[in-house]
Amino acid sequence: MDLTTIWFLAIAILFTGYFVLEGFDFGVGMLLPVLGRDDRERRLAINTIGPVWDGNETWVITAGGAMFAAFPVWYSSLFSGFYLLLFLILIALIVRGVAFEYRAKGKTERWKATWDRSIFWCSLAASLLWGMVVGNMVYGVALDADHYYVGSFWELFNLPALLGAATFVLLFAGHGATFLSLKTKGEFSQRAHSLAWKLSTVGALPAAVWLVWMQTHSGSVLSGVFIAVAVASLLTSIVCNLIGRDGFSFSFTAATIAFASAGLFAALWPNVMPSTIQPSYSLTHENAAATELTLTIMSWAGAIFLPVVLLYQGWTYWVFRKRMSVENIPA
Repeated sequence: MDLTTIWFLAIAILFTGYFVLEGFDFGVGMLLPVLGRDDRERRLAINTIGPVWDGNETWVITAGGAMFAAFPVWYSSLFSGFYLLLFLILIALIVRGVAFEYRAKGKTERWKATWDRSIFWCSLAASLLWGMVVGNMVYGVALDADHYYVGSFWELFNLPALLGAATFVLLFAGHGATFLSLKTKGEFSQRAHSLAWKLSTVGALPAAVWLVWMQTHSGSVLSGVFIAVAVASLLTSIVCNLIGRDGFSFSFTAATIAFASAGLFAALWPNVMPSTIQPSYSLTHENAAATELTLTIMSWAGAIFLPVVLLYQGWTYWVFRKRMSVENIPA
């Protein structure tokens, strides 16, 4: 296996890890006004992701850095073509992070309500926009012979991208509800449990349509297998939720997002950004890659530091693994 293939796989794995981990904390943010009936319940929901949300974001930073170094042409085409979408995602992530930090700094109801709304809208916007980015990236955009995006901003609002946006929002919301039912106790957990299967069931329709569409448009045998496993995982998570096995249900919603993401990257291969103008204009893992020396240095750096990062994040989840209830939140 050559280094360009290895680094395409590494970037696919990093984005997949990001969608699985940040997916549930986006979901918690979107469900804050739905499940949090008062300040203590909203603080409970925020505390479930408090120790891990910033660590989850390191996956997308690492993925972006790896893309910049390993596939500079892919990075430049993606960030110039999707400039406004990615800029809005960045704004949403910054405001959301500020909201988590500043919410507890004030005592008035108006202050807390302002940051609660920020968490909700920024979680929703980031989920929706990531769905549009991935939908466009896999379906293809108007790249010319020099790999420049020559379409307009509004051309990014096509049907596959909008289906991707709906899928990301509903799957992340269901993933977040399942996480909350697993991490909390009492009536709050029961309400999250009840909401989880409803969101997963509603989200199954756009997810199935979108994934089948992508598979029909540009899929391979491997991507078809991943997408079939993703659909089976989603159905299994709904069944596990209905029989009260929240741990298994959360594992299967995570598997749904992981296999769906793997299927989309497999459908993309060997391209990294297909062109809708002319197939020969598409960016591939070969014509978008950096030099062999750069990829070799990156491989050594990744082999040394990646295990350290994974061990640290795994340790964080282990330390904060206990369930919480409203009684643990000071009045």
